[in-house]
Amino acid sequence: MNKIFVTKSSMPSYEEYCEEIKSIWETTHLTNMGPIHNRLKDALKEYLKVKNIELFVNGHLALYCALKALKLKGEIITTPFTFASTTNAIVQAGCKPIFCDVKSDYTIDENKIESLITDETVAILGVHVYGNICNVEKIEETAKKHNLKVIYDSAHAFGVEYKGKGIGDYGDVSMFSFHATKVFHTIEGGCLTFNDESLAKEIAKQRNFGIDGEDLDCFGTNAKMNEFQSAMGICNLRHIDNELALRKIVFERYCENLKSVKGLKLLTCVNGLKQNYAYFPVLVEKEFGKDREDIIEELSKNKVFARKYFYPLVSENKEFGCDLADKTPIAKDYSRRVLCLPMYASLKLEEVDKICEIIKTI
Repeated sequence: MNKIFVTKSSMPSYEEYCEEIKSIWETTHLTNMGPIHNRLKDALKEYLKVKNIELFVNGHLALYCALKALKLKGEIITTPFTFASTTNAIVQAGCKPIFCDVKSDYTIDENKIESLITDETVAILGVHVYGNICNVEKIEETAKKHNLKVIYDSAHAFGVEYKGKGIGDYGDVSMFSFHATKVFHTIEGGCLTFNDESLAKEIAKQRNFGIDGEDLDCFGTNAKMNEFQSAMGICNLRHIDNELALRKIVFERYCENLKSVKGLKLLTCVNGLKQNYAYFPVLVEKEFGKDREDIIEELSKNKVFARKYFYPLVSENKEFGCDLADKTPIAKDYSRRVLCLPMYASLKLEEVDKICEIIKTI
């Protein structure tokens, strides 16, 4: 077998991308909300079914700018079962992460949030994981009861819909990542979606050094998406429906092969969800007879490279000064047992079958 990595970026044809960037040489407009940027912004607003959207150079800075635009100062209840960017943005924005445990679908346990709320709590930051979503209704109910803001890290949830609504339409602000490894990408990139139109001005200031017209209104950063990124997004958006359809085929082939394997728990999504088939995680249980490292080792011998995603927990960052992972035992346990198998649109079904056979022989 050729090497099979956990993810592989989808790309338009060379000719299509070149055609899309040709106009840049005519306009010489490289960044600062150029015409291609604005076309992508409009197209994504429609595709994601959201009221307002702003584009960014990457998802991390988008999330950071969201927290700053909301003027949050205090504690933010979030999950440790996420990528480092989520917690980094909270800390960099001057807030304190308070870690809440997760439940069996890997998302924040909405029933444990309220017990963590204090006089210092200002927001709840949920993370949609592996294309599955948080309990948005319960989180909204809790937030309204305690007058808290709700932010979602939707890096894994591009194109996901819940009960007919774009997932970015829930909460006060949602962040989407357009990193090269995601379902939809702009090489690097991201966006914020939000319902309150008045937030647009604050978000724009945070993205552009704090500049408001000719005035320096606050301390901001530089997080603008450039035209070359935007052009890649325009091209990839043309093919997104086919991308998701191919991912669905791969996802379902995995399910067909592994559903009867004892000791491997497959992803279960909430009812009413339109999935994006972003990842294929398996939870290795005692009944399997071997642990995650055994699977990784055997796959590696066959040039297949899976990923321990997420490990370690972000709460295990040494900068916190102590190990907080024991306070979220379910998240800690999952971080030691979850393995994401290779998952991308161009993965061949015979390669999926081979990966599954290797796992079965273990």
